[in-house]
Amino acid sequence: MADFDTELADTRKEVDRLGRNWQALLDVMPEMVLLVGADYVIEYMNRSARERLGDLCSQKCSQDLQKACHQGPISSLQHQDVPPADSQGELFEIVVNGVPVEYTAVSFAGYTGACLTMIVMRDIGERKVFEQEILEFNTNIEKILEQKITELQESEELRSRLSHEVNSLKNQLGHYHRADKMVGSSPKTRELREMIHQVAKSDATILITGESGTGKELVANLIKATSNRDSKPFLKINCNAINDSILESDLFGYEKGAFTGAASKKKGKFEIVDGGTIFLDEIGDISSRMQAALLRVLQNGEIVRVGGTEPIKVDVRILAATNVDLVTAVQEKTFRLDLFYRLNIINIDIPPLRDRKEEIIELVSYFVKYYREAFNKEIDFVPRSIIDRLLLHDWPGNIRELENLIQRAVLMAKGKMITEQELLFDQTVAKSPAEENKQVNDVRKKLGLLPLKTILADFEKDVIEQSLRNWKGNVSKAASELRLGKTALYDKMKRNNISAKVIKKSSK
Repeated sequence: MADFDTELADTRKEVDRLGRNWQALLDVMPEMVLLVGADYVIEYMNRSARERLGDLCSQKCSQDLQKACHQGPISSLQHQDVPPADSQGELFEIVVNGVPVEYTAVSFAGYTGACLTMIVMRDIGERKVFEQEILEFNTNIEKILEQKITELQESEELRSRLSHEVNSLKNQLGHYHRADKMVGSSPKTRELREMIHQVAKSDATILITGESGTGKELVANLIKATSNRDSKPFLKINCNAINDSILESDLFGYEKGAFTGAASKKKGKFEIVDGGTIFLDEIGDISSRMQAALLRVLQNGEIVRVGGTEPIKVDVRILAATNVDLVTAVQEKTFRLDLFYRLNIINIDIPPLRDRKEEIIELVSYFVKYYREAFNKEIDFVPRSIIDRLLLHDWPGNIRELENLIQRAVLMAKGKMITEQELLFDQTVAKSPAEENKQVNDVRKKLGLLPLKTILADFEKDVIEQSLRNWKGNVSKAASELRLGKTALYDKMKRNNISAKVIKKSSK
């Protein structure tokens, strides 16, 4: 009998030890653990559960938890000796005492034979907040941005400035037009819109300037759409894409027999679009002969067909655009000063994207939405790390470069968000640091030995050759990169004995 009592005492000590170890193990778990009896009375709570929900031992489960018990696996576990296999470990979501949690339940028999259910819960409040932010970002990115801006307002001066901008935006609402496809609400873009609406109603010639990819054609479209000639014809001509002789006959027409193949007379674009608007893109690249012919239209409102002698009156408004610095072209005598004055009655200069980077988020949102629909993709999130990289880039190709990058990223994306792997910036051939140092050293060696004019000429030659190598011999793109007219670049190439064909062959 004594041996039995000793064995029973040892057994109880072992049970107590195991119980303490079991409770100690549960207390160090970050998850909330509850033991619930068949009558929904809470038998045990670990430390995480007590800290988060309070000590509810010996109390009945809250209505939230009881409702979840009826809908989830708990009720089935409590009324069966062996719970269904598919209910074990299944995750459910409920709100307990105002706290969103994710839980799973496992039934087991207590040492007294009581039917118990262990509920393991994890607080998912932060995850729910993050999911809600993503949802709001997808459905209304503008609202999210406004909210974040509001959160960043820390001084009265900043609040006052934002208030002023809101009032300015309200004033600009009257300028909105269905043809306005420009994206952006920065002060510079608002000033651009205001100027467009201010000059659009007149018949004055407008020169649109800006780097390649800034949206000069969008500005021309909006000017025409808000002008008094909106219902009249509108033609766009890329002066850089048409041979010079063909461009002249295309714009001004020709008489029968003016050249081989001219079997009958033909009206040019200026006659066809009479009463409307012509947009001459890349105006800085036209030849001296075309400059003289265009000057006649601007001065007298008349044209002369190729092969003809009689002037023909036309009423056409001219919008011109260029990414060439016409002031420099005039100084280099590759562009007529009198034509420049006629074109530059009103100048609308479009700032590059690097000077209005605050619009990058708006542009990214617009392009992601556009191309996910075009490519039938499910992109719905752009991480902050991606936005930060876009904000750090200088965008030499401006909005066109950004659009190409987003288009490619959306097309290549494998999931529902753009990652670093899809963010591929355009690369041009650049010199290595060693080559750049060599060039600097070469210049230093020439100092004192050669006159400045010769040193600058050699340096200019190196720059032109490098630009042509960057673009594999494409003179038009090299001229755009160097901010030169094609004619001026050809003159410099001829003077420096540079052949685009040789460079093109060596690049293959």
